[in-house]
Amino acid sequence: MKNASVYKALFCCIVGCVFFMPIFAQERGKVEVIKDPRIDTLIAKRFSVKGKTASTNAAAPYSSNGYRVQIYSGSDRRAAYNAQAKFQQRFPDIRTYITYVEPNFKVHAGDFRTHLAAEKMMQQLKGSFLSLFIIPEKINPTKADQSND
Repeated sequence: MKNASVYKALFCCIVGCVFFMPIFAQERGKVEVIKDPRIDTLIAKRFSVKGKTASTNAAAPYSSNGYRVQIYSGSDRRAAYNAQAKFQQRFPDIRTYITYVEPNFKVHAGDFRTHLAAEKMMQQLKGSFLSLFIIPEKINPTKADQSND
């Protein structure tokens, strides 16, 4: 009989610790970050290598996810540069990018944050270029985005 009461008391103690202890162990609204101080040094070094200081807006992106319109894809280098020139005459303020992945040259235009903006550009280009595609890529921030820092 004594053993049964000891086991019962032990069981109640274990159940109490398992279910009620976590409730008392939590505090709301307090977070303690423990980190090596060398991390701040590495972050500052990264910004100095990139040409910015750590005191500037660290959240400002160098590039972000977005979309570009592919206006040319083919193996003819001259045709790629002609497509780029044709686009630049019509839209001088929009950046174009030529890439070469053997055996093809690709010409991408724009730095669009949304798919909808890329679609609008693609609609304006229909008839001027044969094959148009919207390509998800890392885009460069526009001049207006950089001046908001």
